[in-house]
Amino acid sequence: MTVETRLVPRHRAGITERLALSAATPEGVHIATADVPGWLDFHRLTCGTAIRRIPFAELDHWSFAPDTGDLRHSSGKFFTVEGLHAVRPEGSWQQPIIVQPEIGILGILAKEFDGVLHFLMQAKMEPGNPNLVQLSPTVQATRSNYTKAHGGAEVKYLEHFLDPDRERVLTDVLQSEHGAWFYRKRNRNMIVEVEGEVPADEDFRWLTLGQITAMLRIDNAVNMDARTVLASAPMAAAEAGALTSDADLLAWFTGERARQDIHVRRMPLRDISGWRRDEHSVRREDDRFFRVVAVSVEGAGREVAGWTQPIIEPTGQGIVAFARRVFDGVPHVLVHARVEGGFLDTAELAPTVQYVPENYAHLPAEQRPPFLDAILSASPDRVRYSTVLSEEGGRFLNADSRYLIVDTDEDTTPAEAPPGYHWVTPGQLNWLAGHSRYVNVQARTLLAVLTTHAAGRTPLSR
Repeated sequence: MTVETRLVPRHRAGITERLALSAATPEGVHIATADVPGWLDFHRLTCGTAIRRIPFAELDHWSFAPDTGDLRHSSGKFFTVEGLHAVRPEGSWQQPIIVQPEIGILGILAKEFDGVLHFLMQAKMEPGNPNLVQLSPTVQATRSNYTKAHGGAEVKYLEHFLDPDRERVLTDVLQSEHGAWFYRKRNRNMIVEVEGEVPADEDFRWLTLGQITAMLRIDNAVNMDARTVLASAPMAAAEAGALTSDADLLAWFTGERARQDIHVRRMPLRDISGWRRDEHSVRREDDRFFRVVAVSVEGAGREVAGWTQPIIEPTGQGIVAFARRVFDGVPHVLVHARVEGGFLDTAELAPTVQYVPENYAHLPAEQRPPFLDAILSASPDRVRYSTVLSEEGGRFLNADSRYLIVDTDEDTTPAEAPPGYHWVTPGQLNWLAGHSRYVNVQARTLLAVLTTHAAGRTPLSR
């Protein structure tokens, strides 16, 4: 069935083609692609940052509230760690969750050099990154950051995103973050094109999408915030021959959201059941899923030189994967209408598989998450993309997953998808990612891989 034509706003006319040209340009005018990993390594080695685990008692300006046990900053800003109680028909659970109601800015500046769009990317340190420094957006700042609640320095290039000329905005959309760890958290994802001279400071470089694509083939090189912004850009044209039309896809997803039943409420952290708190962590009694810990960041060289903070640490490495099939010559991926306690809406479109396998290792095969074993047992010749990428390094410690795109078949992933799953084209998913609360953050990472054509390319050697 042919996908319906979509109206494109005047200021975005031609942007898909310009982005495609940038993605097809493997070298930029400011730095050689082969030199980008070394540039990141240089900042990693010279940033002088040390991350140290500390007991909660050593947190500066953070404490557990005497009445609720919630973990809060003395300023009342930044974020809190509270409790969440979720109830579904098949059961209920309680957990800690980060509450950060302010909307941050994830913004990338774009500019043409020699007729090709380049993007101003930053070598940014985040305390939770496994390798500290990764390729990040031009601006990656919470409201507390850019209003200087910490008393630190100005956020560079911020002025381009606070009040941009609408004719220069290539994408601007509120996107959710991790629904398992954040309570209704959203960030403004933006790409703004500039003209005239915009010098790149020493921590920044202008790169083509083709250069960023090469970095997406390297473990932990491109951070989550850059990936979600790229996924939100209109980089994929509508494909003729999708299994379902846009209208049918939206009807299916609306039905999924309506049939899913979940009720959540915030509750005092001290009252959550199944969790225990000691001097170093808040963790589940069975030590599964994640824990809340505390870290000290020293010599950061950021808006402030050092700080302490609570941070969420998963208990294992995740597997995040799209099953991929081609129907009548058109590639499709299998999405999952996934329910998470922190979503503003009931569900968002997620990858086929989004789990930490060891959390389910104790279960018999028939009770393990759908399609997980098929992805884990896929032969190497079916794996189109396999790279370890970390999640948001400001709130999550060593939170990485192996991101995969795997060719599957009728035996493992039937064309008639089971309830809660649906085959979509990359173009349909990219269209939905241009709107709020449709595509979750993990699926947006894989979408960035699909739309930049990072899957299937030869990895850049380091």
